[in-house]
Amino acid sequence: MEGTYVFRVRFRLDPAVVETDPATFETVVRYPAPEPGADAEEWRFFEQWLWHGDLTDERRFRAIAEEWLSVTVVSVRFSELVVDEAYLDAWTDAVAAEVDRYNADTAREVRHNHLGSSLRVVE
Repeated sequence: MEGTYVFRVRFRLDPAVVETDPATFETVVRYPAPEPGADAEEWRFFEQWLWHGDLTDERRFRAIAEEWLSVTVVSVRFSELVVDEAYLDAWTDAVAAEVDRYNADTAREVRHNHLGSSLRVVE
């Protein structure tokens, strides 16, 4: 069972002694998605940070990306959640078990509300 949040991150190098050209770079960051239902706060990453496939607060999330990368992050955007079938099934079951928490009728509605169409299921 595997899931990965994928982000596009633009960052800047701020060296004290040398000069860089270019000073700004883009990279793809993959954050392992915690097991659904495991640690209540951790696995609900999507709930805290994503709405309709976009970051809810890009400015605040830049601080998280800066912590991950140890560089100055200029911008960050969510690309997709990549999961296998087992992860999707576990995610759906965990959300369905507490669907009222999300002010929704179904796990599918929760998925759409938070991820939009930014979900990719792989073999």
